[in-house]
Amino acid sequence: MSLKMGHKHQCGPARAAELSEACHPVGATEAEAIAERLYGTRGSATRFETEKDDTFLLDCAAQGKFVLKIAHPSERVEELDFQVALMRHLEQRAPDLPIPRTLRDVDGVDLPIVTTSAGERRVVRLISFMAGTPLDRTFCTAPQRERIGEILAKLRHSMADFSHPADGRAVAWDVSHLLDLSDLLSFIPKGSKRAWTVSALERFAEIKPELDLCRRQVLHNDFNTSNLVVDHASPRFLTGVIDFGDAVRTAIAVDVSTALMNQMPKTSDHGNRCDLFDAPRDVLRGYLRHADLTDEELRLIPFLAMGRLAVRALLTCWRAEIFPENSRYILRNTEAGWAHLEWFHSISAAQISDLLTR
Repeated sequence: MSLKMGHKHQCGPARAAELSEACHPVGATEAEAIAERLYGTRGSATRFETEKDDTFLLDCAAQGKFVLKIAHPSERVEELDFQVALMRHLEQRAPDLPIPRTLRDVDGVDLPIVTTSAGERRVVRLISFMAGTPLDRTFCTAPQRERIGEILAKLRHSMADFSHPADGRAVAWDVSHLLDLSDLLSFIPKGSKRAWTVSALERFAEIKPELDLCRRQVLHNDFNTSNLVVDHASPRFLTGVIDFGDAVRTAIAVDVSTALMNQMPKTSDHGNRCDLFDAPRDVLRGYLRHADLTDEELRLIPFLAMGRLAVRALLTCWRAEIFPENSRYILRNTEAGWAHLEWFHSISAAQISDLLTR
């Protein structure tokens, strides 16, 4: 396979405008006014760090806490409607799953549109707040990782019969579209890091025909540790699954691989060639208690986890150059990923195939 490096203006089909276009941020005071006008909620707004939209924790004292999301102006209303419809479907299909609830405005509208003080038309959502600690700020044990896998499997089953006109959208973070991002290789630092990324793309290209034949349905597609809210004092442990912004119709194996990749160790000794799937196998064990995977899916999942690492490297290095003021947040997980890509590069394709089947 030959991978050609492109230029800054090139953009693959899965590259959403909200990942590359700047917008005028909405301040906390304006967010509070928007929330009161649309939802009748009076509270103090605190900004969350996010990839593309303006998101606030809205503390309304006795009324409780909510999450106010003001979408990037380039986000399509039909795609936001897909997310709302999916969350409503889950609320009806599996009310016991720890999923936030979406709230309508005072006029009964799901996706009200406001014109901000900067003159931008922005879609607004108010979502229930899931109490707990994001998993990326704490730890988890093997049984707790198994619980994560169980919830992922139950989510899959609950989404199996869901469809929406926008569910086939192209999401840049869906590893199925990794090869569309190869024009971003020029943003990866020259040397070993670029070589590891190229190796990941080449190996992914070899298994892409098999991936295209795998089972597909609507899935969460972003079971990363910042989207999992936990409580060590709760017997359920996983108390919230948030952010359906990357939900899409994709391969079941892609959804599982994303969850597994995000359980790889955050720090890695370059001299210690430990198996990166030691902790992820706990998630898989819990998942397989409630959902099946074919032998072919199990063979492909390690390649897809490697591919997701490459997606992260490509998108974050690209976006950090476009938005240097937000580079700390954008690159927060990228450094750990280099050691993971090096590890994949150091083993053979046959060894990768056997990681979950042996």
